[in-house]
This record gives sequence, structure tokens and C-alpha cells, in this order.
Amino acid sequence: MIQNYIKMAWRNLMKHKLYALIKVGGFAFSIAACILITRYIIYETSYDSSYTYGDQIYRIVGRMEDKGTIRRGTSFQAPLSKAIQADFPEIELVGRILPNALFYGAGSNQVSTERNNESVYEEGFTYMDQQVLDMLELPVVFGQRDQALTAPYSLVMTESKAAKLFPEQNPVGKLVYLNGDRTRPYTVKAVIADIPDNSHLKTFHFFLTLNGVVFYPGEQENWGATNYPMYVKLKKGTDIPQFEKKLTQHIRKNYWIPQLAQGGNSKAAQTWSSVELSLQPIRDIYLHSNGIEDYKNTPQSDIRLIWLFGAITAFILLIACVNFINLSTAKSANRAKEVGLRKVVGSRRSDLIFQFLCESMLYSVLSFVIGILIAWLTLPLFNELAGKQLHFPWSDSTFILLLLLSAILVGLIAGIYPAFYLSKFRPAAVFKGELRQGRSPVLRNSLVIFQFATSVVLIIGTLIVNHQLHFILTKKIGFEKDQVLVLQGTATLGNHMHVLQEEIARLPQVKSMTVSDYLPVQAAGVKRNGNSFWKEGKIDVEPSQNGQIWEVDENYIPTLGMQLVAGRNFQKDRASDSSAVVINETLAKNLGLENPVGARITNGMTYTVIGVVRDFHFETLKDEIGGICLSLGNSPTMLAVKLQSKDIETSLKALSMIWKRLSPNQAMRYTFLDESYAHMYADVKRTGAIFSTFASLAIFIACLGLFGLAAFTTEQRVKEIGIRKVLGASIQGIVQLLTRDFLRLVIIAIVIASPIAWWMMNTWLADFVYRIAIPLWIFVAAGAAAIFIALVTVSYQAIKAAQANPVDSLRNE
Repeated sequence: MIQNYIKMAWRNLMKHKLYALIKVGGFAFSIAACILITRYIIYETSYDSSYTYGDQIYRIVGRMEDKGTIRRGTSFQAPLSKAIQADFPEIELVGRILPNALFYGAGSNQVSTERNNESVYEEGFTYMDQQVLDMLELPVVFGQRDQALTAPYSLVMTESKAAKLFPEQNPVGKLVYLNGDRTRPYTVKAVIADIPDNSHLKTFHFFLTLNGVVFYPGEQENWGATNYPMYVKLKKGTDIPQFEKKLTQHIRKNYWIPQLAQGGNSKAAQTWSSVELSLQPIRDIYLHSNGIEDYKNTPQSDIRLIWLFGAITAFILLIACVNFINLSTAKSANRAKEVGLRKVVGSRRSDLIFQFLCESMLYSVLSFVIGILIAWLTLPLFNELAGKQLHFPWSDSTFILLLLLSAILVGLIAGIYPAFYLSKFRPAAVFKGELRQGRSPVLRNSLVIFQFATSVVLIIGTLIVNHQLHFILTKKIGFEKDQVLVLQGTATLGNHMHVLQEEIARLPQVKSMTVSDYLPVQAAGVKRNGNSFWKEGKIDVEPSQNGQIWEVDENYIPTLGMQLVAGRNFQKDRASDSSAVVINETLAKNLGLENPVGARITNGMTYTVIGVVRDFHFETLKDEIGGICLSLGNSPTMLAVKLQSKDIETSLKALSMIWKRLSPNQAMRYTFLDESYAHMYADVKRTGAIFSTFASLAIFIACLGLFGLAAFTTEQRVKEIGIRKVLGASIQGIVQLLTRDFLRLVIIAIVIASPIAWWMMNTWLADFVYRIAIPLWIFVAAGAAAIFIALVTVSYQAIKAAQANPVDSLRNE
């Protein structure tokens, strides 16, 4: 019997090729999208799931209210780890990391070895306590993990970096030098396996010990400086909410308040007395850290994005299912006599339901085979789109079984309504001709509205994402990013640094240059810090204002095209400028400086304000502009060169010749400031690209269904059209007649979709402090696009029917 059902299903499929193509094609493309996005979601939700004791490892997060705003962060004082390790028996291990490029060795470095003077650039350096290495239990390739980071100047590196720096060698015991500094050699104590790509620590390849490190006198005992993210491993069975409350109360009472007050900083003690500590599971760090201030070199995503992509994919699959249901019920009259005849010869309704479900599952399995092939062929493009390296686990039997079960389930979901609908026809009504052609118009119309409403939402989303991206990339940001070339790794030049500047200054292609590691973009090696500022003499009177202090030279402001709104720039030969600062408008406003020039401010050191620079964006537009304090200082690993020639190739050749002469053992590295700025918004670009891709796919699948329905409607009204033509109806009039009902459904879909899209995209834009106001034209454009697409889809069949010879359709009347 099952063989007969399959044979009948195959005959129906081959008899109605157009409808079969629409059903299978829509299913196949939607299934390909589902497979790709499902792989993406599985990968994203698998972050940090490979640790042996992952369910016991947490990151400490602090929460405080600052001027009515809730702030959450992961940076704490250096001595905090020892304090909580000693005071809480629930803690097995607690350790710190320090990825902040502000501190020597962290971030990126030029690396050389004892047997190779050639310097190579490497990223992914972080300081780490031995305890963090112990709690993560990362696999060891060479050496011993125990005690690997306990000795001063010890180093652990990943396997791939070890193979690069020490090819075909066991690097344990070998020496590594950073930035040409031979006075501080690091000894390799162990080599660990590469950290998995699905780990929030994947950007780290070199782990420097924190044992014996003192970045400045008293830093390791300082309760006023917050630089260290901290991880803890708790004993099994610890009551987390109760422990968080206990931890907060104990640290406030015994450390923050007395230590900061004893240091003469009563305002800081008052601030920290309101901080609440919580524990974030390590598996939540990647997807659940939205709103948590963290170091920029820690990869993060957002769980809301995962749910959004999942919802889009589900809607695309639903659209394909809708096509199946619509076409199945629309052609119900064509199957009515078959159903009636089968019932007359003894078929039960359950047999008919099973037959139609077999047909549906045949369509589904065939669609899955084609969909899997499409997904496999498009996987490289999807990886490029999503910025991932996904693959299909063909050797995993669970994966294959899941695909098979999905094919059956999708077939059942898509076919269950048509099966029950078709199997209920009464033989008497069928043979008397009482059955109307293609019943259930309300359902079909509702499903068409659903399809196009979903498509319109995706069109609007795509337009808004791209409009916001255009706003970001073209907004005036307070500095000039075009034609600024950034030479990196210049600190290794040592005494030759001034020679490099002098020779570059002689090039006719160069307008100006500045030496500073503090640039207004997020990029490797660019430094950031955090400081508290007060007006002089107000430390114990007024609350502090947050800001950063950047070390720059006298050419920084003109080279980056920043604007002074008050006062003057630095003058190198003016001795008093060594204690002078230029601040931005935000810091002046936050400190309440009505006449900033000449005012004195302090962050522990006291400075005289000599100028105010117009606010400029130095983080993404998701963040408010913070306070910035520029001071004369030495931060020599980057040289930003403003080019006045658009002949970039010639400029690069000239710079390369100078570099090779001064640093023959180190390759010249450079970036362009505008490219670094654009790279800051790679996630927004990816979101826009994914929206565009899936919007196009959803529209394509919806149009397949609409095309099929238009073909069926035209087929059912062919005699009516013939009569109308005989009576004098024009082709234009017939086309309007056949397209009017479909366009009405699309307009209803636009009305339903517009407020939904507005709410969704307004929620997405809420993450940006600087954002577009959603313009009306986007909704008009999306609606016009949907109407145009529907009109083109339906008009083909309408025009074809209107141009047909009425003799052919009426010869049997």
C-alpha cells in the first residue's frame, strides 16, 4: 500500500510539473537557509562549552548606578583576587587576566627569539595568573601546565604560535623578546593547544605571568586603580545568589570602604560602597554581555541577534510551507474526483490522509536533498557573509539523523492541513459537480498576506540597517580619517625614531605626522585607559568625572584634523606644557568648567588646561562621547602620517624604502585610519548583509507561491476570460481584473508589516546612542517594492491569459 501511495505521489508530481517545481523549489531554498542558520546558531551557542569544569567557572561583574545610569563592568583592583581567595571557602580558584594594551606586553608586540633577530608582529598577548590557567585546564602540548606562570617573566604560548616562532622545536626553556627589549627576556614554560574558535578567549595566543609584575610602584596593593578582569572557580553545590550577596557585603565592608578611605579618597569609598558584585557563567560571556563594559579585544555577540536570525529562518520555512498549503488547497478540485472514486471503492478517510501525507513527505524529502546540496554549495559564501568558519559534520550520525527527522517533520507540518482538507470530500457532492473549484479562499488569502507581511518586514529591516550604516560611515566624527596612514611597531626603532620622522617629513607626499598609540578608532595596538578627574581642590567635595588621558605629541591635533574651540595647541619648546592638557568639550562640561582655559584639573596629578578640542568620536556610535584629556607624552608604537597625495602606491613605496633602511629585520606594517574606522562596524555590515540576503530569499519564495496561485487562478478563469474577450473586454481590463485581488492582499500585508517592522528596528537602533530617525520614505519604498514585485509576478500569467485566443478556451462550450 505504501508503495502505491509513493507511486501515486510521484505521478502527481510529474503530471503537474510547474506546481511541483514551485513546491520543491520553495522548500529547497528555505531548507538550505534553515540548515545554514541552524549551523550558525549551534556554533554561536557553543561558545566556552569545552572546559572540563565550565559549570563552576564564572567571571566577576560589578554593577553600579552612575548619575542615574546603570553601569556594569569587569575591571577590578589588583589585590581583590587575593582578598577573596583568602576569605571565601566556597572559592577553589580565583585569578586575573590583563589584556589592556595600555600595559607593556599586553595587546600586540614585535617578537623575536634568542636565535633569530628578525622581528615578527604578533597579536593576542595578555597577562594571566596561574590560577586562570589551572581552572580552564587547557590541553598541554609541551611542558607542564602546573606552575607554568608562577616564575617571573614566564610565558605560555599556543601551539600554532610556537610552530611559527620555533619551527620543529620544543620551545620550552627558550627565550622570547618583546619589541626588541633584550633586558626583559621571557622564558617559554609551556605550550598549550590552540584555544578553540568558539571561545571568548580565542584572540589570546601568548600568556604572560602576573607574578612579580609591578607596572608602577604600589600598583599591586592599590585599591583605587581598576584594571583586572577576574575569574573564579566555585566548589560544586555553591548557592550562587546567596554567595553573590555575601561576596558583595564582605568586600564592601572589609576592603573597598576602609582601604579607599584610608588612602584619602573618601568619595571613591562612597562610590564603591554602592557597587554590587555578581557572577557571570563563563558560557554566558560571549552572548550575554550586552551592556557590560569590557576590553575591546574580547569577542562578543548578542543573544538577541541569534533569536532574530532564528526567527527569520523560521519565517522563511513557514513561507515555503504556506506555498505548499496554498497550492494544495487551491488545486483541491483537481483531486476531488480521485478522492471520491477512492471512497466509493472502499478507501477510508485515514487511508486518504496517509496517502496525502506520503505525498507531502515525498516533496519534503526531495526538497531536503536539493536543499542540503544548495547549503553545501553556498556554505563558503555564507561563511564569508557571517565571518565564521562553519562546516557540515557529515561523519556525525546525529547530524544525519536530525536532517532525516526534520524532513519528515516538515513534510508532516506542511501536509497535515491539505491531507485533512482533501480527504473530507463527499463522493456524492463530487460526482454531482457541487464542489466549488479551489475552495478555502479565506485561508489562502490569509497565508498570502502572511508571506508578504514577512517579506515587507525584512525589506524594511534591510533598508534601515543599511541607512544606519551609511549614517555611521558618513557622519562627521570630529576628526579626519581619510588619507591617514598608520605605521605600526615603530617603538622597536628606539633612537632611530626621530630619524624616521625626519626622513618621512622630507617626502613631498606627506603633509604632517604624529606619534601616538592613542588613536580615535578601535584597532590592534590602540590604547585606552580610564581615569577619574576633579577640579583642583575638589576631590573630597565633588564626585569624580570619568575620562581618559591620552599621551600625544604637538602634531596630534592638526594631523587628525581636530578643531580647537578654545585656547591653543601644545608647543613642544614650551616647558610649562609638560604639565598642560587639552581637554574635549565633554570633559569640560562634566567638570563644570565655564571658562576651561587656565583652569586646573587633577586625576592624582594636577594639570593646567590650555585648550579645548571639539568633541570627536573615539568609540563606536553605540557609545556616548566620553571625556578625553590630551597630554604631552611618549607613546611611540604608532606613527600616523597624513598624506597630501592621492597616489597611495607611490607614497607606500617611498615609506617602505625608508623603513627597510632603518629596520631591516622588521617588516613594515601599516593600516589606513578610514579602513580601521569602517572595520569597527563590521558587525553592522554583517547584519545588513544577512538581512538583505534573507529578505531576498523570503521575497523569492513568496513570489514562487504567488506565481503558482496566479497560474492556478488564471487556469480556473480561462473560460470567463474568453467570454469577456468575445464581449469586447480589453487586454488591459482583463489584466487589471486578474491582478486586483492579489494587489489588495499585498497592500493589506504592507499595512500589517509596517508597525511590526518599525517596532523591531526601533529596538535594534536603541543600541546606538547616535542613530537615524526612521524616515517615512523607507516604509513607502518597501511597500512600493512589494507591490512592484507582486505585480510583476502576477502580470506574467495575467497578460498571457489576456492575449490567448478565446476560440481555444470556448470550443467545448
